[in-house]
Amino acid sequence: MVAEQCITERFAAYNGDCIEVMKGMPDESVHLTVYSPPFAGLYQYSSDERDLSNSIDHDEFFEHYGYCIDQIERVTMPGRISAVHCMDIPLSNAGCDEMFDLPGEIIRLHRERGFAYGGRRVIWKEPLMVRNRTMMKSLHHKTLCEDSTRCSIANADFLLMFRRRGDNRVPVTHEVGLLEYAGERKMPAELLEYRGMKGDQKKNPYSQWIWRQYASSVWDDIRIDRVLNKCKDDEDEKHVHPLQLDVIERACVLWSNPGEIVLTPFMGVGSEVYGAALNGRRGIGVELKQTYYRQAVRNLKEIKADDVQTEMALFGAPA
Repeated sequence: MVAEQCITERFAAYNGDCIEVMKGMPDESVHLTVYSPPFAGLYQYSSDERDLSNSIDHDEFFEHYGYCIDQIERVTMPGRISAVHCMDIPLSNAGCDEMFDLPGEIIRLHRERGFAYGGRRVIWKEPLMVRNRTMMKSLHHKTLCEDSTRCSIANADFLLMFRRRGDNRVPVTHEVGLLEYAGERKMPAELLEYRGMKGDQKKNPYSQWIWRQYASSVWDDIRIDRVLNKCKDDEDEKHVHPLQLDVIERACVLWSNPGEIVLTPFMGVGSEVYGAALNGRRGIGVELKQTYYRQAVRNLKEIKADDVQTEMALFGAPA
């Protein structure tokens, strides 16, 4: 079932099929799930027949992805969150002909499986950066000049929020407010003195400022290049796009307590597990592809005790 594994006090990483690994996990044992699902037709990550990216068509992909959501629903505590990172998928290299509504299909699958849809954050991406990375003709200014009906958009990413139905038995609390801002804006200097203030948190302007950024439906302050090291293999390098650590940190802090379990069934190079461990949570990640798994372990072993955010010390969570 598991080809390789690496287990420490802060994280557990498995090289294997996520369905099989999750089947071995107890019911209602996970506090938060954060991940980006692969998608058939976008990239082919491996030749393994168990790889979702090898699905024959969209119907087969969603059938098998549904099995994954079933397991996530089973292991998630009632009232807790599964956060799914995704985007609309261009159906041609031109990018302007038609888009596939992947977020809509993901929402449908979760609603059918015991999750309530709680909304989405839009993660803004700079158009020129997207154009330079993808070389889509529909994002060229030249195309605008020639025929602007053939232009497209720099697709945003989405972070979809799903809540497993039922009452949350363990509230996610912030007794001293939000402590760290994960983003590129500069916080007003006069607010720094209120970081970690005790007492009535309604009067905590430091935490309020961070909350206003996080509560927005559009996250235009994500540091797009704040990601983990990718694989060294050229073929892997082309296909892996690690989720930004700012996004993962926000999800962990908003929807889990220090010391709780954060799961990612499609670990890639380890971003979600790394972000969970860095923020005082315990990460569990599963990755089918061996090269990605081994890069993830290398990335995770770079975490030093001094790097872990201060919430653990403040709230007495196990180190």
